[in-house]
Amino acid sequence: MKNTKHFCDELERSLLLLDKDASEKVLNEASKQGSAIEIANQIIAPTLKKIGDDWEEGSLALSQVYMSGVICEELIDKILPPNHPVRIHQPKMAIGVFEDFHLLGKRIVFSSLRASGFELTDLGGGLTIDGLVEIIKKEKIEIMLLSVLMLPAALHIKDLKQRLGDTNVKIIVGGAPFRFDEELWKEVGADGFGKDSSEAIQVVTKLVEEML
Repeated sequence: MKNTKHFCDELERSLLLLDKDASEKVLNEASKQGSAIEIANQIIAPTLKKIGDDWEEGSLALSQVYMSGVICEELIDKILPPNHPVRIHQPKMAIGVFEDFHLLGKRIVFSSLRASGFELTDLGGGLTIDGLVEIIKKEKIEIMLLSVLMLPAALHIKDLKQRLGDTNVKIIVGGAPFRFDEELWKEVGADGFGKDSSEAIQVVTKLVEEML
């Protein structure tokens, strides 16, 4: 795809101004050169990653990261809707907050993943082990992304894995305890860890490629 850097720069500029119309114009121009999935992977995902990195460095407000993801999610739905074959043929995925109700971080990851072409269900917050086991088995979820805020919840991921038994679901974790100790996800038996939305995209992309 040609002019990728130009499109990324223009999209970033429009998103940081919270200008949805200008952002849509950039993607419409890009659609003349590439497919919807190319736009998602080569323009939207790298742009959201850069915005997230800039926030980590302290140069952007969290609200800019959040709204950038929301805008991109809405726009990608127009060119890569939920019933698009690319989304339909993915493993069944869901995301939620485990044993807490702080939803902002989860919402950013959710928007970023959908804007990158992934289809997943948002289960909200306050998820418990019993509730998750029931949902995962009933809905046949294959990839479950869980955000946690406190260490006790992070440690309970191990109990969740044990309760799930021999199901094939992959558990991807994120949140403060896992960012503080980047080996913790292995200790609790998770299948992957992403410290932010860009890493979550990378981890999910790799898993999906392995599972398809």
